Amino acid sequence: MSFHLLTKARKRTAFSHLLSRAFSHESQRPSRPSFGIAFDIDGVLLLGNSPVGGSPGALGKLYTADGGLKIPYVFLTNGGGFPEAKRAFELSQLLGVNVSPSQVLQGHSPFKQLVKRFENDLVVAVGKGEPAAVMTEYGFKYVLSIDEYASCFENIDPLAPYKKWTTKLAAIQNSKFNESFPRNNVFTKRVQAAFVVSDPVDWSRDIQVLCDILKTGGLPGRNVGPQPHIYFANDDLEYQTKFPSERLGMGAFRIALESIFNRIHPHCLEYTCFGKPHPSVFKNAEIVLQKLVAGLYEDFYNRNHDNTSSFKTLYMIGDNPAVDIKGARQMGHPWFSILTRTGVFKGKDNHDKFSADLVVDTVEEAVDYILAKECAS
Repeated sequence: MSFHLLTKARKRTAFSHLLSRAFSHESQRPSRPSFGIAFDIDGVLLLGNSPVGGSPGALGKLYTADGGLKIPYVFLTNGGGFPEAKRAFELSQLLGVNVSPSQVLQGHSPFKQLVKRFENDLVVAVGKGEPAAVMTEYGFKYVLSIDEYASCFENIDPLAPYKKWTTKLAAIQNSKFNESFPRNNVFTKRVQAAFVVSDPVDWSRDIQVLCDILKTGGLPGRNVGPQPHIYFANDDLEYQTKFPSERLGMGAFRIALESIFNRIHPHCLEYTCFGKPHPSVFKNAEIVLQKLVAGLYEDFYNRNHDNTSSFKTLYMIGDNPAVDIKGARQMGHPWFSILTRTGVFKGKDNHDKFSADLVVDTVEEAVDYILAKECAS
């Protein structure tokens, strides 16, 4: 099943006066910030592995002179494929700032919520990077990457002899493979769930193997059985890389898999998608931002007794109107959406369907606007 998200119309708020200074000195310490920022990564901060839009300088303004976090922010991305700690280290190197793993919210981060449900079941992880390592770190005990799983079945991929790369080698080189889950068990133990953690690499093989798993009840080569669960970390149709035009994303892979599965199976594919623009992603980002502030200010929870947002404004800076801007706009207050022109969106004016509260050229311009508005520069 897919999520159908409704966009809530929201009137653009006109600020009649500047908000109180977010970091004024009181008793020789800064006051608690009244705002937070969520940054998309691809197309906003990076194109591939290259910074874009003055992103290193923009993020540097959110830190003190000695490198301490001054303004709470998170990376809110539908991308992934690596554990949050590894991604945080990579972002630190690319952007020149100190990034904590707790600041990295990836498309597959919500999979943590499903550990108790599938903790002791065999699950298959799909996608580029290290999908099985991601799931293992979350607490899943019996995880095989689709590379490892497919390598157990001879001839499961009829096109394998014609491919220049080899995925079997990657499975053999994984020293934990035999220790965590003996190969013989895949022929008797059903796959209970498949998780598409990041963009799949070998679409033809992955669609073939997933169809085998999903239509047979988790045992490829057997008769038709109840469909196991399948979860997608996001449903992005396209995303921006260094190539001039957008590239097909996980949403395109989901469409291809669903179309084929529905032709070969008597029942339509049932699935669940996470990631932006789903409201839960933005709610979780707000919780993480609150925790970041609580770690810096001991009186945070004493001042916030009720369940209302502790932030006057939460800024979402993104490049994809249908994902970043739609998600922030449907949340309403306190979210404020800022659309950059360095990624998917390149229009002169605002997007006609998912209009942002503000359109800027770069992320540096967005951060400068926020700091000026909040008197925190």
